[in-house]
Order: sequence, then structure tokens, then C-alpha cells
Amino acid sequence: MLSKRIAAMLLACCSLFLFVQIAAAHPAHSAPSSETGLKPVQVFDVAAGKVIKTIPNDAQFQTFASSWVNSITGLAPQVTTDESCSYVYRVPLEKAVTIKQNDVSVTSDDLFLFYCKDKPPILLVFDEKRRPYLFLFKADIKPFIQKVGVPAL
Repeated sequence: MLSKRIAAMLLACCSLFLFVQIAAAHPAHSAPSSETGLKPVQVFDVAAGKVIKTIPNDAQFQTFASSWVNSITGLAPQVTTDESCSYVYRVPLEKAVTIKQNDVSVTSDDLFLFYCKDKPPILLVFDEKRRPYLFLFKADIKPFIQKVGVPAL
């Protein structure tokens, strides 16, 4: 059981790391929006293994991201996400944020939101050494999901 969890965590982290690298390598998917100068918000379909939607980043997305960070309650107790987590949303930030929880301090300019059906949402943040950290938070993600349109609510 534990080995399956570790394997799933490694697969998820590698997939997300690859996702970030591919997005950075394809200017069409990650070019800054002319309106805000920010890289776009991206929707990654876990089952399909690819970015399925790219949306111009704006002040409202930055507000959503800020509310997530400000409502973090702690590190996620699970080692990884599971198969109910069907979408991952990448939200590039206007400026880097530092998340401090207990003895963990992580600074990043990208947030990855895991949408897991019937489970609390999870934030994935990579530190400067590309180590992943999963955080639980209280903010409502429904307005964000409605704006993105994936999945349809």
C-alpha cells in the first residue's frame, strides 16, 4: 500500500514537473498575456496527460490565488494526490509568495491547484530546488472553476 502511494506521488510529481517544463518550452502555451504581462492560467487534464485549456491571466485570477494562499491551513497529510484528482490548474503569480507552515517555508511564483472530486482542494508549490509541497486551504474554489469552465459545474 505504501509503495503504491510513493509510486503514485512520484508519478504525479514527475508529471507536473514535466508539465511545467513543457509549458515553459512552448511559448504559445506560456507567453505572457499582453494585457497583464503574466503567463496564462493553464488547465492540465491528468487522464489525457496534457494541457487542455489556456486562459489569459488577469487580476481576478490573482485574487483567487491570493485567497488560496491566505487560507492555507497546513501541509496536506497525504503523501500524494489520488485518481479522483482529475485536473491541475497552473496559476502563475504576478509576484512570488512565501508560504510558511510550521518549520516549512516555500517561496514560489506558480501555484498548482489540484481539483479532486468530492475532496478538499490541494495546492502544490515547488520550492527553488523544485521540491514539491502539498498544502490544504479553506478558500472556496467554485468561483475559480466557474471562470475557467473546466470541469463544468
